[in-house]
Amino acid sequence: MTDTPEITLEQLSGAYAMRAKFYMHMFDVLRDELGADKTIALMGEATYRLGAEMGEKLKPHGPANIEALTEQFLKGIPCRDHLFAPEVLKCDSDSMEIQFHRCPLKDNWEAAGRAGEDLEMLCRAAGAIDTGMFTAAGFTFKGETWKPGREGCCHLIVEPGPASAT
Repeated sequence: MTDTPEITLEQLSGAYAMRAKFYMHMFDVLRDELGADKTIALMGEATYRLGAEMGEKLKPHGPANIEALTEQFLKGIPCRDHLFAPEVLKCDSDSMEIQFHRCPLKDNWEAAGRAGEDLEMLCRAAGAIDTGMFTAAGFTFKGETWKPGREGCCHLIVEPGPASAT
């Protein structure tokens, strides 16, 4: 058995920075060719699909075990307090509500000079990952990505999925 080297916060931050740059450059190229609306739709679909793959590991909790979903979701976020600073606003059988106060993607986009509507569009395109993840796990996702004038970043709201009503 080989030992897996520890990944440092610096290395993880670098990986998020690279991912942020990829999203940003892909967004710019697609927007130049297709316009903003089509770009957000296409990038959103791609990140939705990535989220749906990630949501497979959360499926055992769907469609209604919000507490277990929240616990596993939070445990799966690497360096969560430093990179994302999630605040659980609510977690009960009715819903989970988490406010992220940071996001390494958004932080890198802001460092690159992105702001306002441009930053909002990047967040919307990348934020579809959450919709994919929670819906694939069987839940109803009602969260929102960052918008100008708001503090922090994504605001996740997850409720039991439609199958739980039967």
